[in-house]
Amino acid sequence: MEKHILSKTGAFGMSALLKATIAAVKLVAAEEIMPRYLKVAHKHKSDGSLCTDADIATQTALIRKLQAICNVPVLGEEMPESEQQAIWQSSQDGLWCVDPIDGTSNFVHGLPYFAVSVALLRGGKSVLGVVYDPVADEMFAAEAGKGAYLNGEKLFGRVTTETMDRSLANVDLKRLGSKLAATLAAHPPYASQRNFGASTLDWCYTAAGRYDLYLHGGQKLWDYAAGMLILAETGGYACCIESDDFAEGDVWQRSVIAARSETLFNEWKNWIRAQ
Repeated sequence: MEKHILSKTGAFGMSALLKATIAAVKLVAAEEIMPRYLKVAHKHKSDGSLCTDADIATQTALIRKLQAICNVPVLGEEMPESEQQAIWQSSQDGLWCVDPIDGTSNFVHGLPYFAVSVALLRGGKSVLGVVYDPVADEMFAAEAGKGAYLNGEKLFGRVTTETMDRSLANVDLKRLGSKLAATLAAHPPYASQRNFGASTLDWCYTAAGRYDLYLHGGQKLWDYAAGMLILAETGGYACCIESDDFAEGDVWQRSVIAARSETLFNEWKNWIRAQ
C-alpha cells in the first residue's frame, strides 16, 4: 500500500452501508474466489470472453448478501443481456451493479490482476462503489460526496507528473478506432504504457496515481460504475472520447478518457480528439 497518499483519518467517515458492503465483498472473495484461484475450469461466452464457476458462484453470493444490506435489484455481468436491460429499465430508483470477477482471463491464467466490483446506483448514478483486489488485499471504496478510501484510509491520490511526455498511461488499444490505435502504437505522447486487462482496477490505479493517464474504447456499466466514482471522489477527471460529460455516454458501451490532474486530463483529451 502507498502510505504516503493516505490520510490518518481512517474509516471514521464511512457510512454503515459502505462498511457493510466492504465486509460482504471481502467475505465473498474469501469464500468463493480465492479457493478457486488457479484451480477453476472455464468456458467461453458468446462474446468470446471467459466465464468460470467462480464468476457464477461469486455473483450468486453477492446477490444474496447485497440484497440483505439494501433490498434493491442486482444487475450482474453474468446475467443474460435481456435480464440486464430489464433490470436497468425498471430500477432507476435503486440497483446494485456487480462484476463478480473483472479480469477473468487473468484469474484463469494466474495473473494477479483481477477484482470484484460492486456499485450502488440511484437514479442511474453511482452513489457507492467498492473494488476489491483479493490477491493484493486492496479494498478501494467511495461514496458520492464523501470521498474515497483504500483499505479504510482516506485516499487522495497523487500526481507524479504534470507533463504528458513523462507520464505512465494505461491504454486498452483493442477497443479503439484503428487510426487512433495505430497512432498511439507508433507515436505515443506518453513515456510508457500498460494494460493488464481489468478495467475496474484500472480506474482505481488511476485514482491512486499509479497511472497518470487512462484510455479505454468501450466499457460496460459494471466496468465503470464503481471505479469512476472512486476516481471522482479523489478529485480525478474523466470524460468520453465523444463527449465532455461522461454521464452522456452509452450505458452499455462507454469510452473513457481519464487522468489524475486537470492539466494532464485536458492535454490528454485534446491530443486524443485531434487524432
